[in-house]
Amino acid sequence: MPPKDDPETAKLRKELEDLMNKIKEEQKKVADATMADACASVADAPRVRLVTRKMLKGHINKVNSVHYSGDNRHAVSGSLDGKLIIWDTWTGNKIQVIPLRSSWVMSVAFAPSGNFVACGGMDNMCTVYDVNNRDSTGAAKITRELLGYEGFLSSCRFLDDNILITGSGDQKITHWDLEKNVKIQDFVGHNGDVVSMSLSPDNNTYVTGSVDQSCKLWDARSPDCKQVFFGHTADVNSVCFHPSGQAFGTGSEDKSSRLYDLRSDQQVAQYAPPSGQSGFTSCALSSSGRFIMCGSDDNSIHIWDTLKVQHNGSLSGHENRITSLSMSSNGMALCSASWDNNVRVWG
Repeated sequence: MPPKDDPETAKLRKELEDLMNKIKEEQKKVADATMADACASVADAPRVRLVTRKMLKGHINKVNSVHYSGDNRHAVSGSLDGKLIIWDTWTGNKIQVIPLRSSWVMSVAFAPSGNFVACGGMDNMCTVYDVNNRDSTGAAKITRELLGYEGFLSSCRFLDDNILITGSGDQKITHWDLEKNVKIQDFVGHNGDVVSMSLSPDNNTYVTGSVDQSCKLWDARSPDCKQVFFGHTADVNSVCFHPSGQAFGTGSEDKSSRLYDLRSDQQVAQYAPPSGQSGFTSCALSSSGRFIMCGSDDNSIHIWDTLKVQHNGSLSGHENRITSLSMSSNGMALCSASWDNNVRVWG
């Protein structure tokens, strides 16, 4: 049974709810058109016909995360079997297998240069590996072990080879200088676990999603929150920047995906699965921004036309829930990771 609120807490909670409702009402006043209405004259998009080009088999336990390198060819996946695998997605071959000290990996990231990979999870730390150098066992060399987290590591992204940003279960966002091995800054980012992060195309800003049901926009150069976005009614499991840098998509446990616009400071579209029963674990946007893809716990990837707000189709093949999606930067391929132990490359 949850603890009873004391009168002061109840009063503050009511005050907060009233403020949230006031913000939503103000947003509704300026929302003069829906995305579907504004794009009514736009021609329907053709049906997306993606097929599995490569099945990347090698993990022997659930795969929790996958991320493309900046070269559009290599990808890294992290699994509960305690391994990171770097793949050549064009051939389907393993390039490197990196054994981890902890098998509870929840997030992986490839540096845009392809020189480093980072991972972390229930071990409450972030480990950075140099892909081009080996230690005495022949595995990729650990260059940094970033400590000081009071919760699990849920997301990490490289700005470049030197700067890494992480989000964690202790509600914090941390910026690291890898060369000096020091924290540049860390600050409380949300009122719940920070579970997802996406960098803008110009790397100057990034957006985070949290179990506090909100998304926030941050400046990569300061700890100041620029904008807060409400709307979801459950955990925001995934965020993904629009290629224009002016919007971002989300995937949530509340069985919806949404598109938020930075300029209008609010949600502009909401996408629901045909069954209405699918919670979303991950999302990705096509390089044109016309399509949003969401990995679901119903084992398929749902696709919508972002402008017409129409369900375009779904990609099936995985035999368990999809945990992570990564779109190559040139938009030619989509990687998906799943609890069926496999990674698939769609194109």
